[in-house]
Amino acid sequence: MNRKSTNIAWQPTKVSKEDRRRLNGHGSCVLWFTGLSGSGKSTLATEVEKRLFQSGVRTYVLDGDNIRHGLNRDLGFGKDDRKENIRRIGEVAKLFVDAGIVTLTAFISPYREDRDMVRGLFEPGEFIEIDVKCSLEECERRDPKGLYQKARRGEIKDFTGISAPYEEPVNPELVVETERETVEESVGKVLDFLSSFKGLL
Repeated sequence: MNRKSTNIAWQPTKVSKEDRRRLNGHGSCVLWFTGLSGSGKSTLATEVEKRLFQSGVRTYVLDGDNIRHGLNRDLGFGKDDRKENIRRIGEVAKLFVDAGIVTLTAFISPYREDRDMVRGLFEPGEFIEIDVKCSLEECERRDPKGLYQKARRGEIKDFTGISAPYEEPVNPELVVETERETVEESVGKVLDFLSSFKGLL
């Protein structure tokens, strides 16, 4: 996106990301949960956050619906708006990671190009892409918000998996299969993965 602001300069601070991490006693990163609507992204993100928080880790969940209530309320669901939605949340997540917080995001983020763009905002090891794998059939069966039914009736346009594409991750850091695993099993996989990062937790 072209920058519209002019005559601006990045204002440095006197407290670094490393300073904040030392104060917190743990590292920071973004856990980027991606998958179809109904695959379990928000459920996993909030449960992982709860477990991390109980362990004394400073955390925050950025959820797709919550962000669209405020920061991104001006965006729709066409491809360009989806791209801008992910760009903005990527920049917000970067600020959270800079603040020393383990940040969890739950967004469909259907396009690889957009997810790769966000990855490029972070230093190596700070962006952890988690493929929340669940078949379209199972997501439709769950349909917790009734969105698939509306999409099938044509009431919702550009709906991922029905009238808009979902591009699965090619090399995610982690895959969880919510159709085959319990919530506890999937959460355990995420926590085990994080514990393997020396200095993070």
